Amino acid sequence: MLRVALFLGTNIAIVALISLVFRLLGLEGLLQENGVGLDLGALLVYSTIIGFAGSLISLFLSKPITKASMGVRIINKPTNHMEQWLVQSVQDLSNKAGIQMPEVGIFESDSPNAFATGWNKNAALVAVSTGLLRRMDRGAVAAVLAHEISHVANGDMVTLSLIQGVVNTFVIFLSRIVGHVVDRVVFRVESGHGPAFWIVSMVCEFVFGILAMTIVMWFSRWREYRADAGGAALAGRQNMINALKALQASSDPEPLPVELRAMAISAGRVQAFFASHPRLADRIAALENG
Repeated sequence: MLRVALFLGTNIAIVALISLVFRLLGLEGLLQENGVGLDLGALLVYSTIIGFAGSLISLFLSKPITKASMGVRIINKPTNHMEQWLVQSVQDLSNKAGIQMPEVGIFESDSPNAFATGWNKNAALVAVSTGLLRRMDRGAVAAVLAHEISHVANGDMVTLSLIQGVVNTFVIFLSRIVGHVVDRVVFRVESGHGPAFWIVSMVCEFVFGILAMTIVMWFSRWREYRADAGGAALAGRQNMINALKALQASSDPEPLPVELRAMAISAGRVQAFFASHPRLADRIAALENG
């Protein structure tokens, strides 16, 4: 949840900034053909540049941003038995998964939580909360670490970035087309673009962005099942089940992504479309029946 929320928040901010810079520099003039029509080829190039720039910059900045925002303390030299065990466990799991040793860190939080991030599976970061270390036994902690290592080995952050880039591209592309049509058909602007184009484009970008987020969140949920299976293979199925049951017993209902909390669309089925993780009960059932 943490890495997905941070990634999406950074991505949205970067896309908004790049869009603003392009607009101020007048580069959106690429959208016009002879002052009247819409050059779809140029629009697609423009949309792709902005869409993938936001996503890829978010990917490359994911590790330093996460370190700073979560206050992660990197364990360079273990100072106690727990830190020594943590580093050694990550090393052993990484060897099993066939990836280079990630950085290992701890962040202060009473909630049992962990995340992995990084632009490359051989340049990753795995961090756990102090609450996780306090509340779980070592078998369960090892399973959580294995789950995060599986995310890294599967290249989930890279795949998420590519999917987000494609989604961004289509959101920008379609919002500009709708803005152009409204500008020409409804307001009958014959040359250039009037205020309606910019207003409608921004509104559509917001609405389409929310709808497109369901695709990104679907992928996020799917990869959690895959990481659970990978964690079970690395650390033992029962340890993975025990870890999920411990999370289920100690955690509140999983919230919407940060970007959507203020909207509070509705609970139940609609909220489920925007959840970055499946319900813990569903993940436990998948492992028990798998």
